[in-house]
Amino acid sequence: MNPSTHISNKSSLILLLMSMTLLGVFPLDVVLPSFPALSDHFKTSASDIALSVSLFAIGLALSVVLVGPLSDLWGRRKLLLTGIVISIIGAAGCLVSSDYSWFLLFRVVQAVGCGSFVLSQALIQDLFVGKEQERMRIWMTTGGGVFISISPLLGTWLQLHLGWEGSFYVFIALAAMVWIKAGVLLKHTPRIRTASPGRFFSAYGRLCSDGRFMGYWLISGLAFACHFSFIVISPIIFMERLALSPYEFAWALLLYGVAYVVGGIIASALHRRLQATTQIIVGLGLIALSGVVMLWLSNQFGLTAAAVLIPMLICTAGTTIARPIANSKAMTLHPEDAGTSSSVGGVMIFMCGGVISVVINLASEDLTRALSLCFLSLSAVGLGLNALIARRNVALKVS
Repeated sequence: MNPSTHISNKSSLILLLMSMTLLGVFPLDVVLPSFPALSDHFKTSASDIALSVSLFAIGLALSVVLVGPLSDLWGRRKLLLTGIVISIIGAAGCLVSSDYSWFLLFRVVQAVGCGSFVLSQALIQDLFVGKEQERMRIWMTTGGGVFISISPLLGTWLQLHLGWEGSFYVFIALAAMVWIKAGVLLKHTPRIRTASPGRFFSAYGRLCSDGRFMGYWLISGLAFACHFSFIVISPIIFMERLALSPYEFAWALLLYGVAYVVGGIIASALHRRLQATTQIIVGLGLIALSGVVMLWLSNQFGLTAAAVLIPMLICTAGTTIARPIANSKAMTLHPEDAGTSSSVGGVMIFMCGGVISVVINLASEDLTRALSLCFLSLSAVGLGLNALIARRNVALKVS
């Protein structure tokens, strides 16, 4: 193969994977500035609109249960293209919904389709090797964070010019472009060995019985839940209780992008110098520190933008450091079942995020205290899991 062609193909694959990452977070975050408009349109509370985001994450998790194993059986390309079509149908349904219950239903349909974007993890496993896989996962986690930060600002612009419907129009347009790009590009990628029908459920049993595999994904899920819980309740904190405008709220979240970039730079440096166990400790330690800082600031100054944003920047850096290496360690344990592996991980990540964000949303009287206690408890569980995995790795080396 001509070197320039190889480089071009790799660049196109990276662009496709980053686009999948964008579409994976876009439906969650771009609607945040539209919470007041959605609340007015459907005659419901901001807390109910926040619940729709949590339900989206749970629907995403349930979809991912099947996406990975089916991609091992039928191939990544077919599942990705099908999922994109379903997500477009769900987004279009949200646009024509006149009742909030129908809106929720089509949001779940959209989430089911968006489950196909978790195949980005399997595609990295299929198409890249060694340190390149870890670098790609760091870039994607960092890129996802930047997209998360930019999405509310884009959502604010769309809300001002197109109303709450604008985010769904843009999603449909982006999804259609990715559908075309994936259809062309993945046709020319190396054919990946697919599973036989008899291995569909046995792969789940084998993976779920591997304590190290489940432990790494749970660590990633707990770190994601800290970030996601804040994202879900941030409109309530900033726009409802601190009375920020959607535009001010969007700029406040843009600081998130800075934290993700900084975390990505640190993660890139650490993965060349430190063992995976130590990197995870550093990331989870920062999440725990953010919980302590949030508790102290809220006790000293009450509910202020700084008392929420400062610890969240620390938490975000910790998440960006811990998650990519945990994901990479989990995916490399069973490379022969990359699709199913990404499904198990996706289920754990989005279920953790969805369920924990619902619990925190119910603590409507003191959201900052609930968040800080969440960071402390989840990071403690993650550190305990990391210690158990490290002990297991030592035992396997000795035996």
